[in-house]
Amino acid sequence: MRKLGNYVSGRWMEGDGDGQLLFNAVNGEPVATATTKGIDLKAALDYARQTGNPALRQLTFHERGNRLKALAMHLRGHLEKFYQISYMTGATKADSWVDIEGGIGNLFANASLRRKFPDDVIAIDGESHNLSKGNTFMGTHILTPKEGVAIHINAFNFPVWGMLEKIAVNLLAGMPAIVKPASVTSYLTEAVVREIIASGIFPEGSLQLICGSAGDLLDHVTSQDVVTFTGSASTGLLLKSHPRILSESVPFTMEADSLNCIVLGTDVEPGMPEWEIFIKEVRKEMTLKAGQRCTGVRRIFVPEDKLEAASQALSAALAQTVIGNPLQEKVRMGSLAGQQQRKEVLTQVQKLLASSQLIYGSLDSVELLDADNQKGAFLSPLLLQNDSPFTSDAVHEVEAFGPVSTIMPYGNTDDAVALSKLGKGSLCSTIVTADPRTARQYVLGAAAYHGRILILNRECAKESTGHGSPLPLLVHGGPGRAGGGEEMGGIRGVKHYLQRTALQGSPNFITAVTGVYQQYADGNKDSIHPFRKYFEELKVGDQLITDKRTITADDIDKFADLTGDHFYAHIRETDFNGTMFERQVAHGYFIMSAAAGLFVEGYAKNPVLLNYGIDELRFTKPVYPGMELQVRFTCKEKLQQDKKEETDIPRGIVKWMVEMLDGEGELTGVATILTMVAKKN
Repeated sequence: MRKLGNYVSGRWMEGDGDGQLLFNAVNGEPVATATTKGIDLKAALDYARQTGNPALRQLTFHERGNRLKALAMHLRGHLEKFYQISYMTGATKADSWVDIEGGIGNLFANASLRRKFPDDVIAIDGESHNLSKGNTFMGTHILTPKEGVAIHINAFNFPVWGMLEKIAVNLLAGMPAIVKPASVTSYLTEAVVREIIASGIFPEGSLQLICGSAGDLLDHVTSQDVVTFTGSASTGLLLKSHPRILSESVPFTMEADSLNCIVLGTDVEPGMPEWEIFIKEVRKEMTLKAGQRCTGVRRIFVPEDKLEAASQALSAALAQTVIGNPLQEKVRMGSLAGQQQRKEVLTQVQKLLASSQLIYGSLDSVELLDADNQKGAFLSPLLLQNDSPFTSDAVHEVEAFGPVSTIMPYGNTDDAVALSKLGKGSLCSTIVTADPRTARQYVLGAAAYHGRILILNRECAKESTGHGSPLPLLVHGGPGRAGGGEEMGGIRGVKHYLQRTALQGSPNFITAVTGVYQQYADGNKDSIHPFRKYFEELKVGDQLITDKRTITADDIDKFADLTGDHFYAHIRETDFNGTMFERQVAHGYFIMSAAAGLFVEGYAKNPVLLNYGIDELRFTKPVYPGMELQVRFTCKEKLQQDKKEETDIPRGIVKWMVEMLDGEGELTGVATILTMVAKKN
């Protein structure tokens, strides 16, 4: 019997002894064994900190992001192999697509986030603040990678997605990871990690894998490490309470299984598109991955006058689901992850049946296509009904982690909100409604108890990713029972692996440390106009002080006629009593345009390819006819830009600080403009 490998301290190694026997969930045949016995897990942590962490920290955000993209492309070349292994976990083609290609999609999505960070090893977080009258003392916040290791303890239901959605974030941040997948499906995780290591895309020590028990891993964590956990709330609480986690104040993110709910709005009637959408969504949530999803719908709330109709429609929809060997094209629901998992689900169902009744499915048998119910871990979809949800505790406390949901009646939208809260915190909830007022009432009432809420109706149903699909750019997590943590969420997720530090000092020194020009720092002035410099030649702080221009009333009149902007404050004849202005005032956009006329050089072709946009434009002081305008134009930040096509001109994005000054040297406006600048080579 093959032993799964553990990739630690730079090499693949097997644990000692026989280990835990892992089975094919469809036919019950042994697949492999897994053990970490004899593996030095403390050494693995040290290796990540001493080898992987320094190597990743030397790479910029852009370099790490580009390697994520390369890794995603590499893994896409091995999809067929991953799918064949995934079928042994009981997953259908659709289930595997979510797990495998959804996980790879997370790599692509996080790779694109590199553009939100500088091409540097340090990032500024938020606005900078001037802290002195003389403009010599300021503060900002910086982000730098933590110097530890991210430890990911994952659940069995998504052996690929669960790993990739987490490591994508910590690798982009510059932290290495040790992944500990749930043993029962770890053979699929191991196959993917073998390809990641073989690719050599990330530095050695960036990723390690242990298949089997976590052993004494948490006994050796430090305050620079980050621990994440996905699984049951009870196990998560046990890990979160580990003495070392508490004594070292180790950041701990928990994403726990929760009693998520879907609500059919009071406005929805049978025959409406939203009615069909609701039925299809519940059926999908019960059968996808055989209901083994942390986001799965466990509680179904429908208006009490539609309970019977909804129950019948759901039962009819579930009856159309073909169950069996996931290798068969017609099969829409495979097996649970293993026999033990089926036993656990049935044990939980018995607890629910103490106060609910089974209205669809069988506890004992299920009709299968090309599969043996005695050998495989199959279970019929089970739809329960509870008629007294406000007085039944079990339905809001007990989760059967499989194709099991309970339908319940409610009176009005306030009742639906109250029932949703009885789950004591959920990863997600869905409201199916055609009424915007119902949607708003439910969201405002329920949001504090849910990490994500989907408003589902005919407008978005076709393109919606659905109730149970977390997205890399949105937060995945929830309060209370759901763990109180969050994963993914775009930049928010990356920041979990970065230390935020308040930085104070002079503008010159903050500029030198961050690599981003800070207002009031000294500029680099030379005889070469900044627009004549190629991307490589430009330095942060390169500065141009322009000539002065006197703004006239004729200028303002002509700009008003040219643009059609005849706002009263720009008209000479306006009575300015009771307004904020003394007399005719220049358009803010005219001042910005006039500023461009001052800092743009002549007619000669130069490395600037185009104006890419304007950020943070503010007008701080009125400009009246007769006042002078001058611009302080400074290279603020440089960002690498990747080629999309081989024929593209090599280029980068340059951010410029544009300070518009009056004749007294006071600021009348400030903006950041972005230009696309060609590279010399």
